[in-house]
Amino acid sequence: MPADEKHDAPTFSTVEERVMKADADYVMHTYGRYPVEFVSGHDATLVDSTGKEYLDLLGGIGCASLGHCNPTVADAIRDQLGRVWQTGNYFYDEKRARLAAALSTMLSTTTDEGGHVVGSTGTRWRTFFANSGAEANEGAIKLARRWGEVKLGGASTIVTARKSFHGRTLATLAATGQDKFHRSFRPLPEGFVAVALNDIYALRERVERGGVCAVMLECVQGEGGVWNANYDYLRDVRELCAEKGILLVIDEVQTGFYRCGSPFCYQRSEIEPDVVSMAKGIADGFPMGAVAARAKVADLMGPGDHGSTFGGNPLACAAGLACVSALTDLGIGEHVLSVGRHLRHRLTAMDHVVDVRGHGLMRGAELDAPIAARVVEEGLADGLVLNHIGDSILRFLPPLVITRAEVDDACDRLEKIIARLS
Repeated sequence: MPADEKHDAPTFSTVEERVMKADADYVMHTYGRYPVEFVSGHDATLVDSTGKEYLDLLGGIGCASLGHCNPTVADAIRDQLGRVWQTGNYFYDEKRARLAAALSTMLSTTTDEGGHVVGSTGTRWRTFFANSGAEANEGAIKLARRWGEVKLGGASTIVTARKSFHGRTLATLAATGQDKFHRSFRPLPEGFVAVALNDIYALRERVERGGVCAVMLECVQGEGGVWNANYDYLRDVRELCAEKGILLVIDEVQTGFYRCGSPFCYQRSEIEPDVVSMAKGIADGFPMGAVAARAKVADLMGPGDHGSTFGGNPLACAAGLACVSALTDLGIGEHVLSVGRHLRHRLTAMDHVVDVRGHGLMRGAELDAPIAARVVEEGLADGLVLNHIGDSILRFLPPLVITRAEVDDACDRLEKIIARLS
């Protein structure tokens, strides 16, 4: 569920009263919490404060790419903790440079529509490291605005898609094509306009009116309901942007790092954008974000044009390098494609599921009744960590290491819950 969405309290609780009271008294009430406290985890399993185990189909909202407490990432963090945590970006860091090089290799990978790796474009990408997806998208917005100023005579409008979600800072809220997130925070920054996803005619019409410096899209709209951008549409957008000299920015915060099977989801449509934002799965849940750009864009930014105190710190880069290296070494993409197909098959076969969307292990199942919130609550009581978007959509973002057997176990339980509530 969206972080600010309210839900009815479940009838059970595994959290001590003192913890709930301290949270209520001292933590800002920006999240609707479920009465469970997780204290440990491994792979696709979480354990609460009473020792009860849960099968996790949310993965910290798509962050636990290698699973909870992955030993390789944990060892890298422990090793770096004994060395140095924070030095500032005035100084070099080997792991930062190695991570940026690894990301350049991943970003230049080519795949077919099925997500299978077939080669490389050889493009060199340069990365700016931040701490979150919203910061990554802020960096992407600044790159787009700089491009418009230098290359397009001051063009500054960024076209996004309806139902998109790009973050909760003011600029990324303005880029988000959902009015419900805008309420109470106006006036928002100007220079953003949203058109319907998969409507190339609407996009072209707005671009041809002038003043546009970039198009910013998600390949799968996660927070908007798990809606896929069509491959042909993305190819047409790439062609339009090249024709007009404007940037194509792809938000891979939720879809990146093999979540959809390929290293980045845009690769399934056989295109190459100009700017890519990323976070979530980059460091297996350790806080980190990044924005990468092709040289023609990245080179427009110089010292002082952008920055971050904590971005690219040694601890985050150690975690990120370990995670990205492990994802590549494991060949996780083929596993995600296989298990993702099985998850889609199981969901599609369920009674009361009318549509299944997404790619790989990012899936949305639309129900025929507004019972999604109750399904999530009943699932939690039954040892399943689920997520819902609105009244009728279940979203699945499990750790990428989840097994076929675990998917079957989860779907067996989920099917019974849906039947009971329908």
